[in-house]
Amino acid sequence: MRGIVWDGKEAALTNDLEVREPRPTEVAVKMVAAGVCHSDLSVIDGTIPFPPPVVLGHEGAGIVESVGNAVDHVKPGDHVVITTLAYCGRCGPCNTGHPTWCKKSFGNIGKPFTLNGDSVYNFAAASVFADVTVVSANQVVPISEEVPLESAALIGCGVITGVGAVFNRADVKQGQDVTVFGVGGIGLNVIQALRLSDAGRIIAVDTLPQKEEVARQFGATDFVLAGEGQDSVAAIKELLPDGAAWAFECVGHPAVIGDALQTLGWGGSCVIIGVPSPTAMLEVQVTHLTHIDRGIMGCRYGSAQPHHDVPLFVKLYLDGKLKLDELVSATYPLDGFQQVIDDMHEGKLARGVLKF
Repeated sequence: MRGIVWDGKEAALTNDLEVREPRPTEVAVKMVAAGVCHSDLSVIDGTIPFPPPVVLGHEGAGIVESVGNAVDHVKPGDHVVITTLAYCGRCGPCNTGHPTWCKKSFGNIGKPFTLNGDSVYNFAAASVFADVTVVSANQVVPISEEVPLESAALIGCGVITGVGAVFNRADVKQGQDVTVFGVGGIGLNVIQALRLSDAGRIIAVDTLPQKEEVARQFGATDFVLAGEGQDSVAAIKELLPDGAAWAFECVGHPAVIGDALQTLGWGGSCVIIGVPSPTAMLEVQVTHLTHIDRGIMGCRYGSAQPHHDVPLFVKLYLDGKLKLDELVSATYPLDGFQQVIDDMHEGKLARGVLKF
């Protein structure tokens, strides 16, 4: 079968990939669509260190092909979203509604694939850039067939991470002003979740001026250009003299986090969603936190509860409240992976989706 494999030097499409049968608590999913996220590119450029060879992709939707004998919540033929959270379902955090705190969901890299007889790793417990993938049953959430799978694919990362950060991690009150740094797939979902939360002013910040149109489409009330020669913090302070109640950092860069903190008013909090390199450090003037009740919080995968959140997002979509179709800027065949990367680097996409 086909799959996109990173061998440590390049990511290339192969036709010689194989995947094993699902074990008792696993599900095999025939992929239909997969979004290309910056985290996939971060493996290729080394920002996220990962052992090769590995089948890439972690944002996808498809149709159940087969299930292990202990799986009873899905059956062959079901349409499903795959999430990256391979939590155990038995520990204290899992049983108190915090599966993103599950220690067993970290570092559980498997090798369900083989290529020319050699074992191949999965990525983010998902590896959706393959014709068929095998994942933990906890990661598979059934959805209505009314949702196009190329749109549903984005729920598995961009939507659950961005919307979840607002719904699950932050506590945005009606009318509160917010800044959102980075108008990619995550940032757009933060913006639309803020719109659904009746936030006040929603200021989107990006280095690409062409991102303004889509930011406003998803609910931004203002757009501020950042980057070389631009003082985005000063521009935001002109719009919000008293500062923002919340700032969401969707880029994963310490300098951007620093800018986000500077836009906060007294009592404001910054939610860090972007994923920097593992060695990235943040330097903050402590009194700018302690003396005026500012806060900084991390957010892993939207603090998600997948089997609650995914059905909620599907309902919001079917009710016409959550934008999914609009996130799909373009679709590509599996062998168009490099073109997706090129278009991402040029800032052309909210999300590019591979179709199988």
